[in-house]
Amino acid sequence: MLTTKSVSEFIDDVSSNSPAPGGGSVSALCGALGSALAAMVCRLTIGKKNYEGVQDEMLTALGRADELRAELTALIDQDTEAFNLVMKAFTLPKATEDQKRARSEAIQEATKQATLVPLEVMKLCEQAIGVAATVADHGNVNSVTDAGAAGLILKAGCEGAALNVQINLATLKDQIFVDETSTLVSALLTNVDAVSDRIKQRVQEVLS
Repeated sequence: MLTTKSVSEFIDDVSSNSPAPGGGSVSALCGALGSALAAMVCRLTIGKKNYEGVQDEMLTALGRADELRAELTALIDQDTEAFNLVMKAFTLPKATEDQKRARSEAIQEATKQATLVPLEVMKLCEQAIGVAATVADHGNVNSVTDAGAAGLILKAGCEGAALNVQINLATLKDQIFVDETSTLVSALLTNVDAVSDRIKQRVQEVLS
């Protein structure tokens, strides 16, 4: 499993000549790291005298950040597993017409499943950046730049995952699925971009 490797081992795997782990797993990792940073700011706020009025809000944000971190961490391996299933489908025999048809169907199904994983990364990154915005607005002001970094990393994770979704959609024949997913991708990117800008503005207000 990728998530049980050291940081240096994971980086070595990404830099190898194997196509997986690739952008999808790295995007999920970005999501997990962004969520972890948001959780850190919560923990640096909870129990502090100057932030007694936001304790409940920070506890709620912390619980959600930890949940999202765990879910996104699991997707690091799931993305690579989904990619490997697509590659396996391409190795199916194609000597007869029946084999060709079965192979094509297997490739389509595996590709659709490989699309759903980065799409889930996008959804979770959107939720996580909302948590990052909350901690940027109400968390420990001394850690506002950590909340800012969380916002940037979560935006990168969402956009990276979007690229994986889009390249898979280009090969799918299920037009209804393609159209619905494309619409969702656009909405998620728009929302994440707006929240990211809001977090950056908040950080700059504190720093100026």
